Amino acid sequence: MWRVFRGAQGAAVTVDGAVVRKALAAAGGEIRSGAAADAIGDVAGGIVPAFVVAPGSTDEAAAVLRTAAEHELAVVARGAGGRLGWGAPPSRCDLLIVMSRMASVVEHSSGDLVARVQAVAKMGDVAAALGRDGQEIALDVPAESTVGGVVASGLAGPRRLRYGTPRDLLIGITIVRADGTVARSGGKVVKNVAGYDLGKLLAGSAGTLALITEATFRLHPLPAARAYLTAEYVSARIACDAVAAAANSPLVASAVELSRPEPGGLIRIGVLLEGSEEGVAARAIRMAGLLGPAETSPEPPPWWHGAPDAEGGTLIRVSCWVSALPTVLAAVDAAARDAGVPAAMAGPAGAGVLYLRIDPDVAAGTAAGLVRALRAALSGPRGGVVVLAAPRAVRDALATCGGMAGAVPGLALMRAVKDQFDPGHRMAPGRFPDAM
Repeated sequence: MWRVFRGAQGAAVTVDGAVVRKALAAAGGEIRSGAAADAIGDVAGGIVPAFVVAPGSTDEAAAVLRTAAEHELAVVARGAGGRLGWGAPPSRCDLLIVMSRMASVVEHSSGDLVARVQAVAKMGDVAAALGRDGQEIALDVPAESTVGGVVASGLAGPRRLRYGTPRDLLIGITIVRADGTVARSGGKVVKNVAGYDLGKLLAGSAGTLALITEATFRLHPLPAARAYLTAEYVSARIACDAVAAAANSPLVASAVELSRPEPGGLIRIGVLLEGSEEGVAARAIRMAGLLGPAETSPEPPPWWHGAPDAEGGTLIRVSCWVSALPTVLAAVDAAARDAGVPAAMAGPAGAGVLYLRIDPDVAAGTAAGLVRALRAALSGPRGGVVVLAAPRAVRDALATCGGMAGAVPGLALMRAVKDQFDPGHRMAPGRFPDAM
């Protein structure tokens, strides 16, 4: 016998696990019992799902979710699993849907600059396939990241300054709702506007609204040449001026990165230019004039963007207007100094995003105090502070200062959307934001 807790009513019911297993097997896909390696979250070793199913198509995924709805199963979806540690962990997981069998590039219309790919296609594999035709999805994310994971987490790299985030490059998406209903929006051409823009709604939803099975992206031609310009600054004010000048320049930078290994330390600025060989060479000379003494290379510096990773510690994202960068750096300096925490800072500053990482050996109360100080200094239009990932002790300590998400604009609207898509709150329940 196996006990399942109803998400909507909160009442517990006991069901026969063999009956549920048989129903899931009939729905299609590969099924097995959950094991320790499938655990979700970090509470007492994580929540081990009762069942793990790997559907091989959108239709199979829909059948699995219909069965899950009939038996009131809490569902969590997993691609590569690289971002499952972001946000609050799910409070329940009866069924883990592993998307490993849906990893194909379904269609590539090179003439239309459009590609349709399945959810667990790895970005590196997709890049290799598209690159043979001189095209790309302009999201510089880790090669092992999956398409569905990138969309669900809203992951984007330095070039978000020029090309945007996943929600900006999506022109179509296929999802399966919690009740097994398949929904599609967009189409196979860039100008298609059929249906609601589900892609923008699902981007960054962290698996709380629906299961993503396919995504269609607008592509860009691979640039013929790239140039990376780097400069170092002692003065934070001068460094911030350089970021603003590069980001707003008509020389059209694809990325403007900032790296500062320790509070109050040397600031490194990197600028990426892309285009034709002649055009990049000419623009690089002019961009060097904006940055001051700068080195130019066709290869990125060693400190150039690595995807944010908490590495067992606490990962904080600070968002702000570029004009507010001096305020942000000063606030980080003050908070880090008061907390005695050597918080490293890096990110696409030209797009108004920076990441701070706090080592896992820092006390939970200290890490939470730094977050509290940053939120007090950067509230409102000056910036937003979100904790993307943190150990359980830090998450608990953050409960008194807004949780991981802090003050979420439009939370009432987000709850209404959640209720429409998942009225039983069975899709990654309790995952993100904290209040949902």
